[in-house]
Amino acid sequence: MVALAPKCGYSYPRMTELQNSLNLAESLFRQHGGMLRTTEAIALGIHPRTLYQLRDAQRLVAVSHGLYRLADLPELANPDLVPVAARIPQAVICLISALAFHEITTEIPHEVSIALPRTVKRPRLEYPPLRVFWFSGEALTAGIEEHTMDHISVKVYGPEKTVADCFKFRNRIGLDVAIEALKLCRERKGSTPRKLLHYARICRVERVMRPYLEALG
Repeated sequence: MVALAPKCGYSYPRMTELQNSLNLAESLFRQHGGMLRTTEAIALGIHPRTLYQLRDAQRLVAVSHGLYRLADLPELANPDLVPVAARIPQAVICLISALAFHEITTEIPHEVSIALPRTVKRPRLEYPPLRVFWFSGEALTAGIEEHTMDHISVKVYGPEKTVADCFKFRNRIGLDVAIEALKLCRERKGSTPRKLLHYARICRVERVMRPYLEALG
């Protein structure tokens, strides 16, 4: 039998080398939870051309600009929060998004609310849409929880801190949202007045929040 000449100028060794390169890159993705930023992939030795080849072969999907994920993994459990945390590591999920995460609101977030230090530039993200709030001092650093979602560490303000933040930003998100969150935080999380007022003092809204807290008993 006569061997067929390789097409398009490729030789069989080159095809094998390409396949090995793609397999190695895919293996590195799996070792790091299946999702990497472009800069992380390059730091691991994956050439940008290899990323595009994996994407074109439908072995990788672009979660957002500069963020890739293995195509054969299960769907993201938190498709909005995970890309934000992966692309903006310093962001803390806050306000309506944090209320929804803790299930202490009836509001449906149509964007991801994040807190950032005032010294950080506004991030650019194609998807999901962002709503940025600028925090500083203890109001920025207090009450942060870290949750691992799809192998990504996501920072979210705890329920009590989030309620205090809602009273602080009541003119932007609505006082009714803050009051409902306070009520549901007490009912569903068993939050104590002491802990709630601790964060109210940090956010400088104790005088505003205390009457509503006392009315709940």
